Amino acid sequence: MEKEAKIYIAGHRGMVGSAIYRKLEKEGFSNFITRTSDTLDLRSQQQAADFFEQEKPDYVFLAAAKVGGIVANNTYRAEFLYDNLQIQNNVIHQSYLNGVRKLMFLGSSCIYPKLAPQPLKEEYLLTGILEPTNEPYAIAKIAGIKMCDAYRAQYGCNFISVMPTNLYGYNDNYHPQNSHVLPALIRRFHEAKEQNLPEVTIWGTGSPKREFLFADDLAEACYFLMQNYDEEGLVNIGTGEDISIKDLALLVKKIIDYPGEINFDTTKPDGTPRKLMDVTKLHSKGWKHTIKLEEGIKLAYNDFLDKYTKT
Repeated sequence: MEKEAKIYIAGHRGMVGSAIYRKLEKEGFSNFITRTSDTLDLRSQQQAADFFEQEKPDYVFLAAAKVGGIVANNTYRAEFLYDNLQIQNNVIHQSYLNGVRKLMFLGSSCIYPKLAPQPLKEEYLLTGILEPTNEPYAIAKIAGIKMCDAYRAQYGCNFISVMPTNLYGYNDNYHPQNSHVLPALIRRFHEAKEQNLPEVTIWGTGSPKREFLFADDLAEACYFLMQNYDEEGLVNIGTGEDISIKDLALLVKKIIDYPGEINFDTTKPDGTPRKLMDVTKLHSKGWKHTIKLEEGIKLAYNDFLDKYTKT
């Protein structure tokens, strides 16, 4: 990417989009196009068409999506499917129509079958049944990958797909019902400490294992791949390391210095038993993460304290 190139980051205020924005700014890019969702509804075909025709971006990072944790995914199934399909259909198609030179589509590790072998290799896509609780979101993201490949095959578009593992970091979502596991734990332990609660209850058995990548590391990987990857299919972005929910909870408890107990509600669902990314393909391209989990949680917690607890 040339320093003067016009770059559109869809979803620039979210955790992923803002991390990509910071990374590009650090690298000397300044010709950004951004729109908030109240001024550009990417679900609208007409609004997306007008925007692309007017702005004509050179490069697109498609980080806009309707996202949430297990409760949100399972509750708003229709919206997670419809909204995400509309957003990506409009952005990908308009990128083709308006001559975008390269587009990066960001998906999620939930695209893989629930019981796929571990670690998750890129070729495991569409080899089994999805985890039911987030199936609508996963199906939308799978459609996005296939759409990028189809536009590459039929029109020669340089559209690539990357699949990040579970993310956390600056500008995360700490909503009590709709957040992902790590920010949810940060909020819950913080509030329990503030309110002197004797225990924190966590859904499930604590045995499922999850992998976590700091969002600024993801941005580094996206910048690297935008310059060094030009193929169909997808690239996993992760750490190649995972941790049980129980051990994660204990780590968050330690960082926040919460003195109470942890109670696991085994009547609630665990979700997928394990979701570890195989990052062999990414490592072979020459990129590896740098921020360790404990360091990253401390950074995220300080960001949470700064943004959500100051009056």
